[in-house]
Amino acid sequence: MLSRVAASFYWLSRYIERSDGILRMLKINYASSQDAVREFTWKPVIRIYSVADAEQMSKLDNDSRAVLAYMVSDRTNPNSILNMITLARENARSVQEHITRDLWQCLNEYYHCVKDPDVTERLLHDDPISVLDNLNKQIMLYYGTAEVSMERGQGRSFMNIGKFLERSIQAIDLLDIKFGSVNNNPDLLTDTTYWKHLLQSIGGYELYLKTYRDGIEAESVMELVMLNTDFPRSVIYSVNNIGRYYERLKKESNLSNYRDIAFQMGKLQSSIQYSSTQSISEIGLHQFLTQIKTDLYTIGNLMNEHYFANS
Repeated sequence: MLSRVAASFYWLSRYIERSDGILRMLKINYASSQDAVREFTWKPVIRIYSVADAEQMSKLDNDSRAVLAYMVSDRTNPNSILNMITLARENARSVQEHITRDLWQCLNEYYHCVKDPDVTERLLHDDPISVLDNLNKQIMLYYGTAEVSMERGQGRSFMNIGKFLERSIQAIDLLDIKFGSVNNNPDLLTDTTYWKHLLQSIGGYELYLKTYRDGIEAESVMELVMLNTDFPRSVIYSVNNIGRYYERLKKESNLSNYRDIAFQMGKLQSSIQYSSTQSISEIGLHQFLTQIKTDLYTIGNLMNEHYFANS
């Protein structure tokens, strides 16, 4: 497979996954902003998912509808849903002969749905939740179509590596931001609503209730998001799947490159797999997450060097 084709598959999937994470976070945080008794802030969300500077943050001024419009359809925000899907569509167009017609049509429909000028109008003046739900359904349709229609070849492996790499980085950023806020406000440590919103924004609330019977506790939330192999959005689940799909790229012709990246993946998997909430606490959660994120970026850089010709 040509390096440019592999890179397009990889980035197509990363952009789609990033848009999914943004939509989930926006929906839960908008609902939280409407119900919050204490002062609500959008700063953690904007910090994770955009490059807004202090001036832009001041303009948004925690206006929930303005934040939604900025994060969904503002062309000046590089990480808006509109810009993410535009980039995903451009990557899909460049490999259109390698993806199924159904998948292309599905992505194209998502693009036109986000591009519709009515989206901004409805976010600002109508029911934002219905808009976000509609966009999220487009992503679910995309993932379902990719699962049932794509050939089980190299292209799909690059797509899944990109998807799970992006998903694991998002989970780490979310944990780091949420637990970092506890340092400034220790009361959040026992605020069950605060941790419930975190779980909902990452799709883990129902699994948490089935797994933990003692109520919502910060340490258990961290364990679910980092270490639960049954949770499809946990860091360990994503990292295991990166290794799984990378194994399928192994060929005699690229054996030396394969070993270089496989070593980094094995090292990363072991550092998470053989950790516990106690050992992570001893190291320090922020330090642990920073190291895991650094290792993920190292894998991404090696993929770029060995497979994408530094594209």
